[in-house]
Order: sequence, then structure tokens, then C-alpha cells
Amino acid sequence: MRDVLLQAAGLAAIVAALIHGVVGETVVFARATISPERLRTLLRLVWQAGTVAWIGCGALLIAAPWMGSEPARHWTVITVIVVFGFAACANALATRARHFGWVMLAGVVVLAAAGY
Repeated sequence: MRDVLLQAAGLAAIVAALIHGVVGETVVFARATISPERLRTLLRLVWQAGTVAWIGCGALLIAAPWMGSEPARHWTVITVIVVFGFAACANALATRARHFGWVMLAGVVVLAAAGY
């Protein structure tokens, strides 16, 4: 059961990351006026770096049940909990909890902690 919870957390992390990436490109940066253009490109790439990192975290959670090392599993899960926990808190604080993103991110934390 622990393994299934970790894999569910990984899948949720990847879904949250994909939504983050798509919403960033189609909503946030479609409306944003950022100049100079070089800064706009930098901000888009930094935004998508978070997307890629979350997908990587999700992949690690999905792979965690097959890790041959208990310490590797332990530190993978703890790291993902910290990363997504911080992101959930930052999202909730910045949006005054009016954005659904913090709930998705917190869901990853809860599933990963339950599978720990």
C-alpha cells in the first residue's frame, strides 16, 4: 500500500506540474507585459524550470518503490515533501488560498507522507 501511495503522489506531482506549465504559457505569460523581451524569456524559462523539476520529483516518487536502498527512498520522499510543502505554502500565501494550486501541491505532500 505504501508503494501505491508513493506512485499516486508521483502521478499527482506530474499532473500538477503539467497544469503549472500549461497555465503559465496560456494564461500568465499570454497576458503579462514584461520588458525588456530578454527578461520575459528569462522569466518564462525560470517558470518552466519549476515545471520540469516537479515532473522529475514525480518520476522519482513513481520509481521509489523499486529503489534498492532504503536511505535513497527515505531521502527522495523527504525531499519531495519539503519541495512541494514549500510550494503549497507559498501558493496559498501568495493567493490568499484562493487558487486551487496549493490544494494540488498539498495533496502530493499528503500522499507522499502517507506512503513514507
